[in-house]
Amino acid sequence: MSAANPFNVAIVAQGGRLTYEAVLFAASLRHSDPGFTGRLIVLEPQPGPRWKDDPRIQNDDARALLTGEFGAEIVPFETREFGTSYPNGNKIEGLAALPTGEPFVFFDTDTLITGALSEVPFDFARPCASLRREGTWPQIELYGPGYHATWKALYDRFDLDIGPTIDNAQPEEYWARFMYFNAGWFFHEDPQAFGQRFLDYARSVRDDPPEELVCQELYPWLDQIVLPLVIHSFGGARRTIPEGTLDGSVSCHYRMFPLLYARESDRVVEVLEAITQPNKVKKIVKQHEPIKRFVFQKRGEKVRALFDRSSLPTREQVIRNRIKSENLWMR
Repeated sequence: MSAANPFNVAIVAQGGRLTYEAVLFAASLRHSDPGFTGRLIVLEPQPGPRWKDDPRIQNDDARALLTGEFGAEIVPFETREFGTSYPNGNKIEGLAALPTGEPFVFFDTDTLITGALSEVPFDFARPCASLRREGTWPQIELYGPGYHATWKALYDRFDLDIGPTIDNAQPEEYWARFMYFNAGWFFHEDPQAFGQRFLDYARSVRDDPPEELVCQELYPWLDQIVLPLVIHSFGGARRTIPEGTLDGSVSCHYRMFPLLYARESDRVVEVLEAITQPNKVKKIVKQHEPIKRFVFQKRGEKVRALFDRSSLPTREQVIRNRIKSENLWMR
């Protein structure tokens, strides 16, 4: 299916930080891609035994802005497997609430759209996900299974062939040899099929991990552990869209405002500062302390001055430590 046909964009929002990030996401989509004709769907978890507190959006002004000015649809979903113990599970369970058989692109809420999303040539039958990641999982023990044995055990669990997923340009037993994504965005032609398999695989690994995973932490990585398996099972690959579109000129998964100002492009900062200027947006997002400090009180400019974006440290932790040493860190 060509991206010339409408598709749905989905994010998850709930009370607290994600409310304000959802407003920024919606504002950035409308600002950067006024020609987008698909549906913007905000998935909202509902109260239930899996949640310690009511997870719904509590800010009525934010809800009204999302559904009014930004034309979003807030769609509820039930949490049966994860909830407070693993909020990342929202992106797994929420897919069941998306329209059956309609192609979708899911984004983490802490993302800005910076270009024409509607012009990205998605091949919805061949999913992929974000390659903007570090080798966070697995963490190999001295006498434990290596990368190949660990990943192969997972592919074997679901009767998948690991062979086509291996990048032979990478050295043996190097993490990037194996297909590993950040789950900050992914897409497919059918949210029901994709979501059910995502849930089935996640539940299997959580409840009965292969013995090769005995020394591995599953949290908070569970979604990223099973996402490559799901993508491969649907005929996807590392990259099925042009490089430099998502995680490039079209979207930015900034994650935290100190990191945004430290390392992202001038275009990302320009979009953030443009979309927060209208009073209807400003009066809502300035209630979130990091946005107030970094955008409106200019802490972001101080962080930005600390780094040369043409020569950033390769490890995120080094960037974090530099910001913290100047007492400018917030999350």
